Amino acid sequence: MYTSAVLASIAGTAEPIYGPDALHAVSVQEDQNPKYEFDSEDVQWLAPESTCAETETFYIEAESGHFVMIQVIYSNVVNLHISAQCNVKVFYPDGSIHWSAKTMENFRFDEQKRCFEADGFSIVLHDDNCYRIISRLDPETVVDLKISRTIPGFKVGKDGKTNFGSDPRNPWGCIRHLFWPKGCAEGKLEVKGNKLMVSGNAVFIMALQAMKPHHAASKWNFITFQSEKLNAIMMEFTTPPSYGSQTVNVGGVFKDDALVLGTTAGTFQHTESALDPDTQWVEPTSIKVLWKGTSQDGKDTEASLEVKLGSRIDRVDIMAEVPAIIKRVIAGAVGTRPYIYQYRQKATLKLRIGDQVSSEEGQIFTEATFINA
Repeated sequence: MYTSAVLASIAGTAEPIYGPDALHAVSVQEDQNPKYEFDSEDVQWLAPESTCAETETFYIEAESGHFVMIQVIYSNVVNLHISAQCNVKVFYPDGSIHWSAKTMENFRFDEQKRCFEADGFSIVLHDDNCYRIISRLDPETVVDLKISRTIPGFKVGKDGKTNFGSDPRNPWGCIRHLFWPKGCAEGKLEVKGNKLMVSGNAVFIMALQAMKPHHAASKWNFITFQSEKLNAIMMEFTTPPSYGSQTVNVGGVFKDDALVLGTTAGTFQHTESALDPDTQWVEPTSIKVLWKGTSQDGKDTEASLEVKLGSRIDRVDIMAEVPAIIKRVIAGAVGTRPYIYQYRQKATLKLRIGDQVSSEEGQIFTEATFINA
């Protein structure tokens, strides 16, 4: 049962070539939400009764120099095996990493599907703008945090979804993203008995992949930029050849806590790269990220960020906990060998709104994910 579940959820079967017309990018509904807003109903868990992975992820830049990621994952394998997990990752200023991944027992949603609880765990949304996370799933990783939204949430289109299927009215899968581009975190972690007070900037992303992950995307790029006056976020994925190897990009730029630009016309380039001999993936060593479109007040707008990446802070083997023999079978059969490359450093964002040009140095966190060739 374990082997078949892993093969179904990670490997699956090879898909036929549906062609580019079977992809319905979120950009087609962009004009239905010109202010890129979302309301309280959007932060409900959708929890479809089919193969899916749905997540709530918090990224925290602590004033102490620590970087913290907390992620809640709800997964469904063909409606036969439903599970939930909490991942906590702490990057220390000295470069060391603490990682915890614990499955949940007796997990459940509240009636509105805005809150999620399990034995020793809860994440509760208060007043549409503050999450309280309490976790005692791992005695070596105790969490008690509040993450509050400090600027409006961000969503493209009426529902934030890119749909997959020959009939756009009845898709067989989707990818959805919602963002809190800027927030603040306050609370504490207790890691192996050592208390860490957490206070600083935060970013929240709610995501859904309502299909097998490697059927939806072959690679991903993600970046968040935080500075005193500017904030920016971008999420991009490229479909496998079965959907025409198309790229879907969503991004937003904020100045003085107000949305300047929402766009689906951005680009994320790996301008320089190097082969990772351990994985055979070509990881980025320099990137160029471009947000472009029309500002909220109708001006031609462009934001850009170019930076040579320093040493990655981590390389995540997504299938690390899959037994080695299954991992080899999957990689050999379908070429699926998913890795995430993570980087965190200083960079400068340049912003042009009409004829006005400004720039500011800030902190970036960026990921390059490779799933299959």
